[in-house]
Amino acid sequence: MLEILEDRHALRSTVFASQLPSAKWHDYLVDPNVADAICDRVLHNAHRVALKGPSKRKESASAIDP
Repeated sequence: MLEILEDRHALRSTVFASQLPSAKWHDYLVDPNVADAICDRVLHNAHRVALKGPSKRKESASAIDP
């Protein structure tokens, strides 16, 4: 992932979709140096869209299960 981000950094847009809050990314990326590099490239000029409200997955699952 870091190699892709380095190639695209400041040249092209990159879209990330995650259910994991960005504040917890360091906990899930094993190497702290790589985690810092990824977060620097992704979060520095990011436009965040945080979705709120009830889960649509739960609604669709309850419609299927009687």
